[in-house]
Amino acid sequence: MPSNVEIKARVSNATRLAERASQLSQSEGTVIRQQDTFFNCSTGRLKLRNLMDGRGQLIFYERPDCDGPKVSNYSISDTQDPEGLRTVLADSLGVKGEVRKERRLFLVGQTRVHLDTVEGLGHYMELECAGREA
Repeated sequence: MPSNVEIKARVSNATRLAERASQLSQSEGTVIRQQDTFFNCSTGRLKLRNLMDGRGQLIFYERPDCDGPKVSNYSISDTQDPEGLRTVLADSLGVKGEVRKERRLFLVGQTRVHLDTVEGLGHYMELECAGREA
C-alpha cells in the first residue's frame, strides 16, 4: 500500500503562506475545488473526493489520530461517476461527514503544499511527502 507523511495545521495568514509557497514552487499553484464525503468504515477512513469536474477518487487510508507528522497508508481508485458512487456508498455505509474546500496546490521538490480554504472552518495547510514503496 502506498504511503506518505503528512503535517496539517490551521493557518492564520493565508495570503502570506500563499506568497511563500509561490516563491518556493516558482508557480502560482493550481486551484482545485473539492467536496470530500466521508463514509462509515470499520477500520481506517473511507472518503470520496468529488473534483467537481465529473471526476472523482475513492480513497481509503489509515492514519493515526495524533498531533504532528504522521504516516498515512492509502489506496486510491479513480471514478468518472462520483455522484453515482456517492449514492451507492451512502446507501450502503452511511455518511459520516462532508467537507467542501478550495485547495491551492504547490509543488516544492517532492513535497506537495496544500493551502485549503474549508467552507465554514477557515484556512489550513498540509505538507505531504510521498513515501517510497518497498
